[in-house]
Amino acid sequence: MPTFDFKQLDVFSAVPLKGNPLAVVLGADSLTDRQMADFANWTNLSETTFLLAPRDARADYRVRIFTTLTELPFAGHPTLGSCYAWLQAGGIPKGEEIIQECEIGLVRIRRQGEALAFIAPPLLRSGPVEAALLERVRLGLGLIPQAIVRSQWVDNGAGWMAVMQADRDQLLALQPDYTQLQGLVVGVIAPCDPERDEVDTQFEVRAFIAGDGAPEDPATGSLNAGVAQWLLAEGLAPERYKVSQGTAIGRAGRIHVERHGDEVWIGGAVAACIEGRVQL
Repeated sequence: MPTFDFKQLDVFSAVPLKGNPLAVVLGADSLTDRQMADFANWTNLSETTFLLAPRDARADYRVRIFTTLTELPFAGHPTLGSCYAWLQAGGIPKGEEIIQECEIGLVRIRRQGEALAFIAPPLLRSGPVEAALLERVRLGLGLIPQAIVRSQWVDNGAGWMAVMQADRDQLLALQPDYTQLQGLVVGVIAPCDPERDEVDTQFEVRAFIAGDGAPEDPATGSLNAGVAQWLLAEGLAPERYKVSQGTAIGRAGRIHVERHGDEVWIGGAVAACIEGRVQL
């Protein structure tokens, strides 16, 4: 049975076990769609990625991204983790930036010191969340009407909508009714007071994926990419800020956001947890 290099990483954390885990299979060109899907289902992680030779001459490598149930065209923490695995395996980019090929197209990635960052993809849907849907979200989150101070579609392919609360403590206390939120992917954000909250971040985020095997995501690149475009466009955040995520479930994810001109970059650290070979 063929064997493949394998890594399990923690993304958006420099410390193992505090970010968002990702499984990566390298040199996976010979695997079939069914083998990839079966292995991703077996790992039981939110995403598993498979690195392949690029089809586009401009790309440095190609990645396919699978959840336990389906293939995704793009996702944030798998992008950073896959890039990290490719570089650690000796990958040398053709230019200053690393170019990842995935089902959504080509994604630019930069080194930021010891961290990596990807350019936020364009929003497929923006604007306020419709009143009836927002009411469903409010009930699912168990909030009084005044607790949601803003809302916005921030969908870059995963279907994200986001709501803002005024208070981080209230955000951390949320206990969603996932039956009420079934079929929705909802991000909730609140500003931080670094002195009062004793954190090194400007915003706290929680990501709820009703119907998924792990209904709260510990650190979410795609959500933070969409939220960043919303906050920056409306002047609700500085040009550079940091997000904490996963606090409520015992993680310590840290997502870095920077705007350079018209571009928004989403970055974070990656830590290796497991390395070896897998038989498939």
